[in-house]
Amino acid sequence: MRKAIASDALLVRSVAYGESDLIVTLLTESDGKVSALVRGGRKSTRRVGGSLEPVHTIAVKLDDRGGDLATLREATLSRVRARTVMDLEALDVAGIALRWARHLFPPRHVEPHAWNTTVGLLDDLEAASGPPRALLAGAALRLLADFGYALDLDRCVKCSRPCPEARAAAIDAARGGLVCQSCGGARRLISPELRRIGRAAQHERVTMTPEQADQLLEIVDDAMAAHTGFEGG
Repeated sequence: MRKAIASDALLVRSVAYGESDLIVTLLTESDGKVSALVRGGRKSTRRVGGSLEPVHTIAVKLDDRGGDLATLREATLSRVRARTVMDLEALDVAGIALRWARHLFPPRHVEPHAWNTTVGLLDDLEAASGPPRALLAGAALRLLADFGYALDLDRCVKCSRPCPEARAAAIDAARGGLVCQSCGGARRLISPELRRIGRAAQHERVTMTPEQADQLLEIVDDAMAAHTGFEGG
């Protein structure tokens, strides 16, 4: 069945195809992750111009015939994030987030919470509302929660025994959270303060130091690798 898609989108992958075409992977607000053929996309055309760039939000029109590939009919810039593109650290963080999102979003399935989390991070980077890696750490924890992979930072994921709030705990993010010593424990430890921050960050924006962000991102890396196969935060 032929379907016209008109939606805001984020470009998360672009691959050359043939002599002048592109195959792009888009995260769309209306239809989730969609792969599309862009005829003549490697040339500057009126249909796409210079709009097929990551980080910016793009308004796209797609012709979807129900196969693996839709066809991109038109793309225009909807939300330009010029400051992020000029800031190397912010640009690197945005790239990591978009790669995580590409692996997490299932094809053709609407994910409104994950879409809002991803776009919200890009907007926060553009507004310079905090250290880029701290913004990434919080958004990554929320993104995991959006897809049902929230880390349990309260109790052992195997036996459900609560962990005392004032005590450091062993955490295995690949297994979903804390693991008590009786259940084998884990190599990585998380402090009570970092547990508190990580727990809150799964639901809302929180303030954290760059050092705390780096520690949380190490934990997030383990979880992302387990659920998506992608590493590199």
